[in-house]
Amino acid sequence: MEVNFDQLLNKITEFIKDEANTETIIGKPFELGKFTCVPVVRIGMGFGSGGGFGDSNRAGKGEGGGAGVGMGIEPIGFLVTRDNEISFLSANKGSKGMSAAFEKIPDMVSKILDKKENAKH
Repeated sequence: MEVNFDQLLNKITEFIKDEANTETIIGKPFELGKFTCVPVVRIGMGFGSGGGFGDSNRAGKGEGGGAGVGMGIEPIGFLVTRDNEISFLSANKGSKGMSAAFEKIPDMVSKILDKKENAKH
């Protein structure tokens, strides 16, 4: 059995590229009445591989290899728009970290839009 670790790592890397795209983190918008909602999730991914070659204490020679990928997805909340208003609905209101950062997005967007509007006048 010939183990080609470069091919193995390339396959794993391609899997991660396919799975960790922007639509995995920021989902496709959907309509809910007068609201447009965009799901937001946190993803974590990792991979590892290893292999070995050598003589065994018995009659045969030994070689082997393996690789694995792990992935976790955690819902964070939804970006919600209605007319010109943007808000973030957290999946876990008491949480900190990323959820707290996303809760600040509507205020930041409003400030940026206000500055752009004021710059025009």
